[in-house]
Amino acid sequence: MSKLYIFITIAIAMLTAYATTPAVRKLALQVGMLDETGERRMHDIPKPRIGGIAVWLGFAFALFSIAGFAIARHQLRDLDSIHNILGVLFGATLILVVGIWDDVMTMSARNKFGLQIVVASISMLYGFMIQGIDLPFTHDKFISFPLYVSIPVTLFWYLAMMNAINFIDGLDGLLSGLTVISGAAILAIAYQHGHTSETLILAALIGGALGFLPHNFNPAKIILGDSGALFIGYVFATTSIIGVSKTAISVSLVLPIIALALPILDTAVTIVRRTRAGKKITEADRGHFHHQLIFRFGLNVRQAVLLIYALCFVLGATALLLSGGIGGIHFAGRI
Repeated sequence: MSKLYIFITIAIAMLTAYATTPAVRKLALQVGMLDETGERRMHDIPKPRIGGIAVWLGFAFALFSIAGFAIARHQLRDLDSIHNILGVLFGATLILVVGIWDDVMTMSARNKFGLQIVVASISMLYGFMIQGIDLPFTHDKFISFPLYVSIPVTLFWYLAMMNAINFIDGLDGLLSGLTVISGAAILAIAYQHGHTSETLILAALIGGALGFLPHNFNPAKIILGDSGALFIGYVFATTSIIGVSKTAISVSLVLPIIALALPILDTAVTIVRRTRAGKKITEADRGHFHHQLIFRFGLNVRQAVLLIYALCFVLGATALLLSGGIGGIHFAGRI
């Protein structure tokens, strides 16, 4: 896959998301889809909260356009790549609808979690499964998982990634910028290893987030909402799963974990903190890492976001440096 396709995909997604965000914002204002102010909120006025729709529009339009063009020119003949792109588009649309429903109706944590399980299960039925583990620093030491192990491991990965990404979305521009930075690192790793579908999917996601970011950076005119956070988490989870190696070197689970270490660690700390305090894991608070930067260290929102951008850049660069040969989890795009 030519680098030109990657840049075209990013450009189409970016321009589409940038152009459609004002219309999505207007729709949210008209129907009252607003994130209200409150003790746990970081904004002092209600803000439209279905920005994920604009990112998805850029993402979907870019993927359909570039994949269709490549197929027409006989430059995308790999059936697995086409299969994976269509599967991600379908699953991403399903989880977007779940997020929109939550943005509009404010679902209970149990119902939202249940619907995440449904979407993850559909994706597993489609063929996105973690099938085994390659022992680190060894050669040809692949251990296949039986189905009764593969299913819960894959389900855990989906739920962990979607909710970790959702938890980190607490400041203007934070998640959209993190998506661009961490996504670019994972895209570079995927491109290095020749993973066509993963590269194009991440390019579309990065472009969508880039186009949305000018509207979302502090002070934000619109926020991603659960529609955006769950959608982004789903795409990151699935692209990791379809990053299957066709050689001895794999794009492993370790590398996406490093690139996305900040939201993953923040989620782990949040679970421990709320459990020790006798609170529900889903009960919102102001104890996240980005909140601490503001309330404990006195940074303003922009300073906190820019600092986290820098940390994400370092983590992404670290993952890229390690991508040359570390062992890890093997994935398959199809069963």
